[in-house]
Amino acid sequence: MSTLFTNARIINPELGTDALGWLLVDGGIIAGCGTQEPPEAATVVDCHGKCLAPGIVDIGVKVCEPGERHKESYKTAGAAAAAGGITTMVTRPDTQPAIDTPEVLEFVGRRANEAAPVNVVPMAALTKGRDGREMTEIGFLMDAGAVAFTDCEHVTADTKVFSRALTYARTCGALVIAHPQEPILSKGAAATASKFAALRGLPAVSPMAERMGLDRDIALIEMTGARYHADQITTARALPALKRAKENGLDITAGTSIHHLTLNDLDVADYRTFFKVTPPLRSEDDRLALIAAVKSGLIDVVCSMHTPQDEESKRLPFEEAAAGAVGLETLLPAAMRLYHNGDLTLPELFRALALNPAKRLGLVSGRIAEGAPADLVLFDADAPFVLDRFKLKSKSKNTPFDGARMQGKVLATYVAGEAVYRRD
Repeated sequence: MSTLFTNARIINPELGTDALGWLLVDGGIIAGCGTQEPPEAATVVDCHGKCLAPGIVDIGVKVCEPGERHKESYKTAGAAAAAGGITTMVTRPDTQPAIDTPEVLEFVGRRANEAAPVNVVPMAALTKGRDGREMTEIGFLMDAGAVAFTDCEHVTADTKVFSRALTYARTCGALVIAHPQEPILSKGAAATASKFAALRGLPAVSPMAERMGLDRDIALIEMTGARYHADQITTARALPALKRAKENGLDITAGTSIHHLTLNDLDVADYRTFFKVTPPLRSEDDRLALIAAVKSGLIDVVCSMHTPQDEESKRLPFEEAAAGAVGLETLLPAAMRLYHNGDLTLPELFRALALNPAKRLGLVSGRIAEGAPADLVLFDADAPFVLDRFKLKSKSKNTPFDGARMQGKVLATYVAGEAVYRRD
């Protein structure tokens, strides 16, 4: 069955275009798009001038199966992703137990396919138990479906272990995703070091901890030739080192979270633990530098860094509360802040939200092109609303945007041409 989307504002990050036109889907694949007279189709969807873009590919989603299903399941995460315009979740291995064997990976793959309406591609742990002492069976895990390897926020402090893992990953062609932080300096930090943090009495970490961690990782990439992605670059201090590494031809990319692009360290003023994330929120100067880096392409990927935490984990003094925020449903409307402020165009945003993460992981999605999967999001970039966290489809409701005025509503999400979400 063919479906024709007409009168759509098509956002094409690959071509950098934003123009009214039509898009034809046939057999779950994009069969063509253009601005001239549209072809005939069995079903016609009038988009009424709203935005039609490639579905978001979100790297670093935590789904708490196995071990903490009370925080988030594949069913609830999948529903939240669909409602947020995310057509592919790239899931993290920081579960209980960690996803560090082919057997556990195959289990979560089955659960995801049964429960989630969107595509789910899993990452696996780089070291056993994510404890930084012994690497996992990278080759076997790749055969079982792992698209990348990461210990998430657990930094492998033993440089010899990390270098061996990078070397082995290079021989397998595997992508390693790391968290660039100096682990001793950043241990126990709840805020970024500043006069503000000192006045609030919060344990803090210098932005240089990120720069030091990235410098070490870059040296090891140069030594091993591995494929490397920094999960979150959040400080201006780290950007020159990243730029030099790219200019030197190293196989390195970097991401950042939507929270670090739209919030700053002053947002923790009232000790609201929903604003406690890892790394901690940074200064306004850092935030503006990150936006410029996304615009220039120095930072390749923008993600939600979706981290569900239950109420008991968050209703604690700020320094004791668990870090992390849910983001599957807020990623797109929060990103629209950057668009409405004039910081980024829609093609630039979807380059970082869809095209670049798909390319880095070797996925065929993330683009508006003939022959690509019809993974699409239809959204109204201008629709205003006030976010109510209790209306989120995630099991956990720990969002820093609760009560915030936002713009940008997902109207429908399509996976392989089939609607997996429609706004009522």
